[in-house]
This record gives sequence, C-alpha cells and structure tokens, in this order.
Amino acid sequence: MLKSLLVFLSLLVALPVYALDSTALLKQIDRNLTPETYESYRKLINIEPDGKRKEFTLFTVKKGADKMVSLFIAPASEKGRSTLRLGDNMWLYIPNVGKPVRITSLQSVVGGVFNNSDILQLDYAAEYNVEKAEETAEGYILSLKAKTKTVAYDRLKIWADKKNVLPTKIECLTEANMLIKTLYFKEVKDFGGGIKRPSVTETDSPLFKGYKSVMIFAGIKKRDFKDEVFTLTFMPNIESLR
Repeated sequence: MLKSLLVFLSLLVALPVYALDSTALLKQIDRNLTPETYESYRKLINIEPDGKRKEFTLFTVKKGADKMVSLFIAPASEKGRSTLRLGDNMWLYIPNVGKPVRITSLQSVVGGVFNNSDILQLDYAAEYNVEKAEETAEGYILSLKAKTKTVAYDRLKIWADKKNVLPTKIECLTEANMLIKTLYFKEVKDFGGGIKRPSVTETDSPLFKGYKSVMIFAGIKKRDFKDEVFTLTFMPNIESLR
C-alpha cells in the first residue's frame, strides 16, 4: 500500500505543464509580451564586430493576431518608410518610389541579425503549435512547431519564467533543430496600463559571428485601430497615427 502511494505521489511530482493547457500557456506568454492591440515606440541597434553601430527608431501599431505596421521615424535617411504585415504577407513602402513592394520574412529592412519576421512579430500562438511543454523549478520550457512552411523559423524553443510568465530566452531553429539565432529578453519594465514586459531584446546568431542586434522598447500601450490602417493604401499615412 505504501509503495503504491509513493509511486502515485512520484507521478504527481513528475506531471509538469502537461497537466495544464500548454496552448493556453503560450497565449498567456503572448498577451504578457504585448496587448492584442497596441502602439509602441522602439529603437533597433545593429552592432558589428568592430563596434560600429547603426540605429533605427520605429513607431509600430498592431491589431489582432495578424495585422501590424511600422513606421521609420529615424534616422533621417529612413524617415517615412513603412512596413505592413498581414498574416504571412509583408510589404515595404518607400516615399517617392511608388507603390509598396513585397518583402519576405527572412529579409531585413534594417540589416543586422533581426529579420522582418522579428521586427513585425505576430503572436507566437498564431504561427506555432506547442509540441512539448516542461515545467522546471524556475519556469517553463516550450517546444514549438510552425503551423505552416511560410514562417521564418520551423521550430522555436521558449524559456519563460514563472513569476511573470514572460520569455527569458528563445532559440530559433530549423526543421532539423539547427540553431539559427537566439533571442534574449531582459530588463522587465512596467510600462503602465497593466503592461509589464522585457524592455530589451537582444539577438545573436552562429550564422553572423560577432554581430549583435538589440531592440529597446521606449513605450508601449493599448490602443484600438480601424482596419483601414492595415492596408496598402494607408501606408503613406502612418505618420498621422502618432
């Protein structure tokens, strides 16, 4: 009887996130990172092996699971450019060039280690299914598989803390589990309005040795937008939202 009880108790201890809804956990991570609909200001910094830096400032708005636009407000050479993401489709608008042009998730409108998918990041739950979830003393580890072949990364491995249910590290992997890049989430900050999330995201990659890119959030808040904001015809007018 005692042996059976001990076996039962050991099974309870061994049951981690599997006893929970791992998809709900991923959605909670998404919501803790960003509201469903919001605006934000952030700076992107590309750092080369010799220490040379290039900085960009972006105003970004998002609505729902699949709509996002970003406007370059600095440097002066990039000011007025905007990007639009609708699901898997992305466009870049350049003033005085004409109509928006298609871009891909693996390209980068800013260069550096961040690609367009990183810059125009949708909810993880919108693009990935949870294959495996583990609970540790410090937090959770989620292994994700892309829902389609159109996303930038076939697999993600997310480490999230228990206190805030926010990612601390994400590995971006190929189908064969080859590491493409690692994202590090740092300096959790209270932005007000119930938004408490990492204010800094850094990334490096074994494919770009010595290079690093940093994303710094200066502000983020909940805000509603009309659907017309997320259209090709509105791209020249993103500045009017600020």
